[in-house]
Amino acid sequence: MTAAAAPRVPAVLILGGTSEARELASRLAARPSLRVVCSLAGRVRDPVLPAGEVRVGGFGGPDGLQAWLTDQHTSAVIDATHPFAETISANAATACSRSGVPLLRLARPPWLPGDGDTWHDARSLAEAASMLPDLGRRVFLTTGRQDLATFAPLRGTWFLIRCVDPPVGPMPPQRQVILARGPYDAAAELALMREHRIDVLVTKNSGGELTAGKLAAARDLGIAVVMVRRPQLADVPCCSSAADAESWLLRQVRRSGAA
Repeated sequence: MTAAAAPRVPAVLILGGTSEARELASRLAARPSLRVVCSLAGRVRDPVLPAGEVRVGGFGGPDGLQAWLTDQHTSAVIDATHPFAETISANAATACSRSGVPLLRLARPPWLPGDGDTWHDARSLAEAASMLPDLGRRVFLTTGRQDLATFAPLRGTWFLIRCVDPPVGPMPPQRQVILARGPYDAAAELALMREHRIDVLVTKNSGGELTAGKLAAARDLGIAVVMVRRPQLADVPCCSSAADAESWLLRQVRRSGAA
């Protein structure tokens, strides 16, 4: 007589790649009754891995993600991706809506200007690039390696470009590329910007403390900051801390009877 197969443990999916996702995965790793899967997009060559089960690579759009959620008997999804990861956030909203799986977005609060800041709001990277000729000639560009083509047409501007992995594709002709992974200390950012005589900082409004040192340095130096605003994402429930996300997730799991 063949023994009945053991029931599959339902999964909870964290769409990760951020420090908040890693904190949440660490919190949940201590709960053996949960199967926690943290998914990374695979865009960083040597990512910092979270605790627990990790998958790397895309799902194949919303249809592929929906199929994965169904196949893995997923109880809940937490979207803890970067605030500018528009595609995966949209796919998660679509897949969870179709499959009826609860979805929460864990999003760190955006940066806000303070006393002494000179910020210029940009609705897009293209708008940020259009502002630069009127603001300065030596730019510290920290928007990531995938967005450099937007700034490639600027011929009269010198760029200090910082990213985690080597960039590919079109880039500004006058440039220096440095490879570094955060966190970035405010004092080190100040020294870097002084060394390269930076007069404009361009950054996305990612939020968080790990990369906020450049904003303090810009304030101390009295230089302009072009701040690219966050994209408009799907309207789903949100929280701003790993602790709140953990509490929400455990409520969903209890409701589903998964643990």
